[in-house]
Amino acid sequence: MSVPVRADAGSDASPLPASAPAAVSDPAPAAVPAPASAASGPTAAALLAFVRRTAADAALVASLPLDPEGRTWIRLDGPAGSEAWLIAWPPGTGTGWHDHGGSHGAFSTAAGALQEDSLAVRLPTEGWKTLELAEGVDRERRLAAGEGRAFGRHHVHEVRNESETEHAISVHAYYPPLPMMRRYSRNGAVLRLEQVEVPEEWQ
Repeated sequence: MSVPVRADAGSDASPLPASAPAAVSDPAPAAVPAPASAASGPTAAALLAFVRRTAADAALVASLPLDPEGRTWIRLDGPAGSEAWLIAWPPGTGTGWHDHGGSHGAFSTAAGALQEDSLAVRLPTEGWKTLELAEGVDRERRLAAGEGRAFGRHHVHEVRNESETEHAISVHAYYPPLPMMRRYSRNGAVLRLEQVEVPEEWQ
């Protein structure tokens, strides 16, 4: 089952639909331990299989209306209690740097192509507001239609549709359902915590 399609006009919005993010009240990111039930949930590999299979569903992908300025999305039933979304990315839109609040996940491109920039390093979960990143921690990948990737609980990345003319469409899944998302700004090697979003802002 899916929920109604909505649109988000912001090009730097989170990978999940969100309204204006909440300001950080605590200057340091909070530690998010994995829930006890996480061990019984789907693995990152299982989520990757799900998003790839869903991205290959041409009828579902075609059912998502496209907006020329803002992202549109449908919430999906993910496997074993996971959170899943079908998302359309207009040309030039992206997420900005963020993490997934301690959830692992996967995403797969169904149409167009997405660019992912990520950090190949595990960040401290608490006790910092600004970090200087060492050289060599940046990773880049381009995911064309049919390609996907899984990630762990500490993954920090940004995702973009770099096309100037074509929409991209992708499927995303997370387990446990996202308890929060931390959003960061990036200036060269300096990563700074800016905001924390909670589920009420994107559901």
